[in-house]
Amino acid sequence: MQFTNRRRKFISNPQTELYGHALQFYGQPPLENVSLSEFEVFAVDRLKLLKTIENLGVSYVKQSEQYTRKLESESKNLSFPYRPEVVIDDRKPQSGASEFDKRRKDHISHFILRLAYCQTEDLRRWFIQQEVDLFRYRFNDLTSKQKSDFLHRNNLQYDTIGDEEKKTLLDKLVNSSYAVSAITVEEQDFYKVPFQDALDLVRTRKVYLKAGYVYIPHQDIVTIVLNDFRTRLSKALALTARSLPAVQSDERLQPLLTHLSHAYVGQDYSIQKNVGKISLEQIDSLSGKSFPLCTRQLHQSLRENHHLRHGGRMQYGLFLKGIGLSLEQALQFWRSEFIRGKVDADKFDKQYAYSIRHMFGKEGKRTDYTPYSCMKVILSNAPSQGDHHGCPFRHSDPELLKQKLQFYKVSPMGISQILELVKGMHYQLACQKYFELTHNTEDAGFSLNHPNQYFLESQRVLGGGKDIKREADSAQKPQDNSAPRGSSAAAPVAAADASLAEMTEELDSFFQDA
Repeated sequence: MQFTNRRRKFISNPQTELYGHALQFYGQPPLENVSLSEFEVFAVDRLKLLKTIENLGVSYVKQSEQYTRKLESESKNLSFPYRPEVVIDDRKPQSGASEFDKRRKDHISHFILRLAYCQTEDLRRWFIQQEVDLFRYRFNDLTSKQKSDFLHRNNLQYDTIGDEEKKTLLDKLVNSSYAVSAITVEEQDFYKVPFQDALDLVRTRKVYLKAGYVYIPHQDIVTIVLNDFRTRLSKALALTARSLPAVQSDERLQPLLTHLSHAYVGQDYSIQKNVGKISLEQIDSLSGKSFPLCTRQLHQSLRENHHLRHGGRMQYGLFLKGIGLSLEQALQFWRSEFIRGKVDADKFDKQYAYSIRHMFGKEGKRTDYTPYSCMKVILSNAPSQGDHHGCPFRHSDPELLKQKLQFYKVSPMGISQILELVKGMHYQLACQKYFELTHNTEDAGFSLNHPNQYFLESQRVLGGGKDIKREADSAQKPQDNSAPRGSSAAAPVAAADASLAEMTEELDSFFQDA
C-alpha cells in the first residue's frame, strides 16, 4: 500500500470487480493510495467493530436474533457492509457508491489491522477469532446462490447434489444431520465435500460419510468455509509478521501501528477536572469497593510491602491520577508508603519524586500522561516474578486467580463463570463479570475498556460518585483521535510521534528503579 493525501477516483479504482462481491477471503491486498488520516480512521473503526463482536459473542448466543441485530446496527453505524444483496455496477457509480465505499473500507481496514495484530501470538489469536466471527455472521447472511457463487469464486468446488441423489440418500441424510427432517431435506441444499475438508464434522458425527465424501446440509457448510478462512488468515499473518520490520522502518507507519496494537477505543481519563474529589483517607475504602481487580491487587501489595516496582508504580500511579488525586496528594501518598519500608524520605525525593511529577506533566517534556487502558494492561509489559502489575485475568495462574476471587468473597458459581471467560481469553469480559458479581447486578450496562471506567461506573452504581462521574464525563474526549487532515503527511506523523511513541517509551525510563 502507498499512503498519500490524494483521494481515490471511483471509476479508476482497479479493485472495483473485487468490491462487487458481498464477501471475500481478503486474498488480494489493496493497491491504491490511502491517506494517513484515512488509514487511522479505517483501522480504529474496524477495531471498534471487532471489540463489539467480542462482547456480543459472550453476551449473546452467536447468530441469535439479538446478536445479529446488534452486529448489523454496529456495522451500519461504523459504515461497514451489512447489505449483501446490493449489487455494485461500474456503469452506475452513483447508485453503488455508498456500498462500494463500505466494502472498500472493509477491505483496507482488514489489511491495516493485519499489520498491527501480526506482531505477537496473543494479538494474532485475538484478531483471528474476531475476524472469523465477523466472517461467519456475513456468510450466514448470504443467500443460497451467493454462498454457492462464493465457494466457486474461491476455488472451494463443493457442488450441491441433485434431487434424485437426495431421494436415494434420504434416510441417511435425515439420520446423520442435525435438525434435518424428511421435509427439510427436499427444501435445502446438500454439499458433497471430500471428507478431509470436513474433519470437524466427521469427528463429531454430524454428517453422512460415503465413499470418501461427506454430505453437508446447507446450514453446516459455514463450518468448512470458516476452517478455510481461518487457515488462510493464520498463514497470511505469519507472512505479514516476517515482512513487518520493513514496514516498521517507515516513520509514518510505525507509531500508528504500535498505537493500534494497544489501542483503546473509548474515553480519555487523563483530564483532571475531578482533582481533589478523592482524599487519601478514602483510598483504602475505595480499593475494596470500586477498584478493578488489577488496581485492587496493586493497592494491597503496596500496603503490605510498602513498595512497588516500576511497572506497578506506572499502572497504579496513573490510575490514581485518573480518579482524581492531585500531584501534591500523589507525592504524599507514595512518600508516606515508601518510607514505611526500606526507602527513607531523602532517597524517595531523589529517586522517585521526579518520576511522579513527570507523570503529571510537570517535568521533562511536560506531557500529561494517560492512565492505562485495559488493552494496554493486557498486551504490554507482562509482569515477571516480583511484579504485581498487569491484568489478573490475563497474567495470573487460574488456580491463583481462583484463590484471589475466593479471598474477595466471590461466589463459587461466579468464580466458575469468570474462569470460563478467562479460558476463552475474554479477559475484559471476565473483569466485567467480576464487576457484576461484586456490585450485585445482573447487567453492568456498559462495555468495559478501562480501569478508570470501572471505577466511575462503580461509583455510579454505589451512588457515591455522581459528581466525579459528571465532571469526568464532561471533560472526556476520544483517545483514538484521527490523524490531522493536512495537506501533507508530515503533520500527522509528527503528531503521532509525539502522542504515541513518547507515551510508551519515554515514561518507562523515568520509572526504573535506581
